[in-house]
Amino acid sequence: MHFNFETGAFADLDTRPDATAVIAHDRTLSWRELQTEVLAWCAQARALGLEVDTPIVIRGHKESAFFVALTGALMLRAPFVPVDAVYPQERLLSILDILDASLLYDTASAQFEVVRPGPAPVMHEKALCYIMFTSGTTGQPKGVQIGRESVQALIEWMRLDFDLGAHPVFLNHTVFSFDVSLYDVFGTLAMGGSIMMLDRDTAASPLKVAALMEEHQVTTWVSTPSFAQQQLPNPGFNQTALPSLRTLLFCGEPLPVPLARALRKRFPDLPILNTYGPTEATVATTLLRVEDVHLANDAVMPIGRAKRGSAVYCDGGELCIAGPHVMRGYLNRPDLNATRMFQRGGERGFRTGDLGTESEDGMLYCQGRIDDQIKLHGYRLELLEVDAALATLPGARPAAAIALRRADGTVARLVAFVEIGSANPGLPSELTNWKALLASKIPHYMLPTELLACERLPVSVNYKVDRKQLAALYQSLNA
Repeated sequence: MHFNFETGAFADLDTRPDATAVIAHDRTLSWRELQTEVLAWCAQARALGLEVDTPIVIRGHKESAFFVALTGALMLRAPFVPVDAVYPQERLLSILDILDASLLYDTASAQFEVVRPGPAPVMHEKALCYIMFTSGTTGQPKGVQIGRESVQALIEWMRLDFDLGAHPVFLNHTVFSFDVSLYDVFGTLAMGGSIMMLDRDTAASPLKVAALMEEHQVTTWVSTPSFAQQQLPNPGFNQTALPSLRTLLFCGEPLPVPLARALRKRFPDLPILNTYGPTEATVATTLLRVEDVHLANDAVMPIGRAKRGSAVYCDGGELCIAGPHVMRGYLNRPDLNATRMFQRGGERGFRTGDLGTESEDGMLYCQGRIDDQIKLHGYRLELLEVDAALATLPGARPAAAIALRRADGTVARLVAFVEIGSANPGLPSELTNWKALLASKIPHYMLPTELLACERLPVSVNYKVDRKQLAALYQSLNA
């Protein structure tokens, strides 16, 4: 069985109906059971006024009911709005207000809640598949509107170029409020596979992660690089212990070359796929199959080439994207749409805010956010380039640089943190001459003035390295 996105219905009903579709911490569902529960969910939603093009907010954390609700919304052609329970109540209320939503589904209790009486609002944009809220620099949620045509393009791209095999079993650890998780959702539904959802407590234990992957024969690893880095202390995270695994797929943040090297040693026969793309371009828009040539030096890892039917190029040093997978615009934000969106050859276009370069052979590179490009002592530099150099220090430990600013906002100096895996406040002995080692990699003006040890680099709920938390940590250490 699988879910047909074009018809909005389950198909091939007699093919593997008892195969596992959903693996969650609360229960497991077969494809037959998933279909039964989705149909029941749709009946309840219709009775409460959910119709085509009316949004439904789905809130919870990795319950099986979350996957049921996502599929039900797809069946009803009602755009789903996922909000993970790890976010504060204020964020949920803000999203409900922006949407003017009337209906909320809580997956922990498996109950609908009418949050605003009266008819459900119909979206101005028709045939949306989902609305993903991102925070941006102000912290105010921005609703990214993704059309059904964009999701269909994502599914076809995965089928044609990712080589995931028949009925892939996806590792799903990112919260559903982070669109990297939709690789797993749409891949499972379209390909008739399975999704193994890790709740946050389970995901924090590398031993539990590996044990569940082995038990459920996960074939497709999908994560941010930071989450993969957290698994390396477990010696059982390797190809011999996880023989069913056949693909390592990354998205959400830059893939460090040292991490890719470590994964190649652990999983010598597995393809490593590096993808790049903002939420506004339907999960990802470029693909790189990591080869040995990409691991030969310590430069920033390429992000590959544009997906089929799209264009990715640099305009004034900024990565720009055009194609049918680009969002329909931010919800109720004509100001942002006017500055970030454009038309190119009849296709929607988006200015990413990411710094980029393109080699002569068309290989694309992301150098970090324009916001992370800083000016220090008259020099312009990118924090991502400093991070890449830090990652080459002995031990190949995760590390990140932050800019310390004066009251007027100008950058005073750079400092960096390196993860050492213990509460010992000092640097390991092999990092005693860290500054000299870095000086052989990067120019003098990019050298941090301090390298500080931390047990673990802080990550956001999306498992991305969080520079704001690092800055707060530095302030606390120097209070």
